Amino acid sequence: MKLYQDMGVSASSGARMALGVAIFQDIFIIVFLVLLPGLFLGRGENGLGPMLAITLGKGVAFVAIAIALARYVIPRLLHAVAATRSRELFTLTVVGLCLGVAFLAALMDLSLVLGAFVAGLAVSECIYKHRILSDIAPLKDLFLTIFFVSVGLGIDLGVAVQEWQLILVIATGLIVGKALLIGGIARFMGLSWRAATIAAIGLGSAGEFSLVLLAKTPEAAVWPDGTRQALMAAMALSMAAVPVLIRFAKPVGGWLESHTQKWMGVPSVAAIPSQRVKELENHAIICGYGPVGRDLASALADHGIPSLVIELNADTVHQLHEEKQPALFADSRQQEVWDLAGVQRARLVAFTFPATMEIAPAIQFVRERNPSIAILVRTKFSSEADKLVSMGADLAILDEAESGRAVVRQALGAFNMTNEI
Repeated sequence: MKLYQDMGVSASSGARMALGVAIFQDIFIIVFLVLLPGLFLGRGENGLGPMLAITLGKGVAFVAIAIALARYVIPRLLHAVAATRSRELFTLTVVGLCLGVAFLAALMDLSLVLGAFVAGLAVSECIYKHRILSDIAPLKDLFLTIFFVSVGLGIDLGVAVQEWQLILVIATGLIVGKALLIGGIARFMGLSWRAATIAAIGLGSAGEFSLVLLAKTPEAAVWPDGTRQALMAAMALSMAAVPVLIRFAKPVGGWLESHTQKWMGVPSVAAIPSQRVKELENHAIICGYGPVGRDLASALADHGIPSLVIELNADTVHQLHEEKQPALFADSRQQEVWDLAGVQRARLVAFTFPATMEIAPAIQFVRERNPSIAILVRTKFSSEADKLVSMGADLAILDEAESGRAVVRQALGAFNMTNEI
């Protein structure tokens, strides 16, 4: 995600797909961590089948216990600790909970890694997750560094030098194979070539948990130590290569988009008309394409005013692209979106949905990039309208007031008194 943020594409459909796949991989790793002991270490007198059933039963029981703790115990405990207003006690309680859940997994002959991962999932279900995240943020980079240092320490340089050809082949095959698979799935889902390339290269490396799994199998002796060393080195090499290769995602995706019609004879409908966005000047940016946004875009088009739509409904964005209407599948709360929308060159930003929590941070981003731009917002209540105006909006359209005017107009019209409105 940091790579995508640095590239300014963290809100793109390709980055969202990559994040979704990565999260699914992290969750699905629970199955592997549960079954690993039974697969490699449980071939005893009772056979593999019973051992796998026992291991899987333990895993299901552990996850059930973790869910119960997350729902009934952890929130009450954290609420009681938070009432003491002691930041140190709160942090220690969170750390103790995570270590306790991990230790519980170890007592059930499951992986400590599984316990730690499920502990994080359990804690994330409570209302204090944002505070927890801010408290552990300084530790995150430290532990991430320790993790990758431990990976490096686990690689025998002598074996790596001897097997450099095998390592290079495995790493290349891994990156190319995963990139082609993810890119094909992305295109099948309707993503543009650019978005598919961003997702494919971003997911081209081995996952971090694959190193954890590999590190837990040496006692199983299912392959020679040299092969295991080559696999670890290849995985590490793929992780190091992706931050370099991801820089080529945009130009490669753009090249594929430009040649799609020539190769296949059909245009890439899902492609974001980025060139048209770059050419826009003195345009209006419409956030949300519901009934209000649709009417506004139509009125601007009737008067020859160019507009750009920011929308989170993928089907709507596809339809707008078919209609040659510049549109971005993006979240207006992301800073990078406004640079992509060319807000520095725009004259108007209109938020056509009444959601103050989403609009407020976006107003700040817009004002930072273009202090003179006109900002129109829509809101439900007068208190929210005053708040948005104080934050930088030029005009707040109040739903209650506009509805009231419409009701009065229609009511007087029924008495043939429209001239008095």
